[in-house]
Amino acid sequence: MRALLTLIVIATLGWSGYWFVGQKGLQQAFGQWFDARRAEGWVAETSDLTVQGFPNRFDTSFSNLALADPDTGLAWEAPFFQILTLSYRPNHVIAVWPDDQLIATPQDKFRVQSTDMRASLVLAPNTALAPERATLTTEFLRVAPEARPDETTALTALTLAAERNGAATYRLGLATEGLSPSTPWRARLDPKNTLPTQLAGVRADLTVSFDKPWDRSAIEDARPQPTHIKLDLADATWGQLQLQAAGEISVDATGQPTGEITIKARNWRDILDLAVASGALPESMLKTLESGLSMMAQMAGNPQTLDIPLSLRNGRVMLGPIPLGPAPVLRLR
Repeated sequence: MRALLTLIVIATLGWSGYWFVGQKGLQQAFGQWFDARRAEGWVAETSDLTVQGFPNRFDTSFSNLALADPDTGLAWEAPFFQILTLSYRPNHVIAVWPDDQLIATPQDKFRVQSTDMRASLVLAPNTALAPERATLTTEFLRVAPEARPDETTALTALTLAAERNGAATYRLGLATEGLSPSTPWRARLDPKNTLPTQLAGVRADLTVSFDKPWDRSAIEDARPQPTHIKLDLADATWGQLQLQAAGEISVDATGQPTGEITIKARNWRDILDLAVASGALPESMLKTLESGLSMMAQMAGNPQTLDIPLSLRNGRVMLGPIPLGPAPVLRLR
């Protein structure tokens, strides 16, 4: 009995020593990271950095956090941020965001409000801290320009999942519910106010390859850039309108995409009417375009559903030989 008690005491002392060494190591590591960012010209400030959770957790909390990267113009301010780990499984991390935070880009500042925003990350067991799997969820999300709070975009639920498949390839899944576009955006897209205020749902399943893995260097140095995107399915429903998309594109070093995306549109005539009402499509082109698309739909066997193959090449989006506009530049700041 005495030997068992002695063993328990030794194990307890050993585990306590491990925890306090880990606590000190985490505090020093984060402190050094902030010092390194400031040496590079960043704004990197926190009013308080604590590590708690003895004996089975390392709960790192930051208060009044402010980060700003001068090279990209991106900045983030939060009253608190937490990184939670189990002391016996330090590569599984839970990140917890506050209900109110500020994100700044070179174009604007955005107030982000949420309910229970958190992410679960399983990291590679090395100093690069590359996520192997990650899931971010929030029960509510509202984003608005700080100077124009009436331009609010909101949703009632968001789930974003990612899994690493290869050196720098990730499968991504997105699901949203109750997406409410901002009032100016809705006014431009639906000036006659014929659609509901919310999209019933937006879903996406895709695989993206980057020029390097997402790890700590993505924050410290430069963001990985997409090189190839395979869109298995994207689906959006807004009232009687439903859009689906699938396809595959490659992205060059300047962010120009090349490939083909097929759009499946249900009730596509209503979509054309919206395009004319919003000014995206000249009314003079409506009859010609509707006649051609109607023929395509009839040939496919369903006059209400249209499959539209869009090709992206030379910086343009093309419908067959018809240019529709410039292709988006796919570069992450």
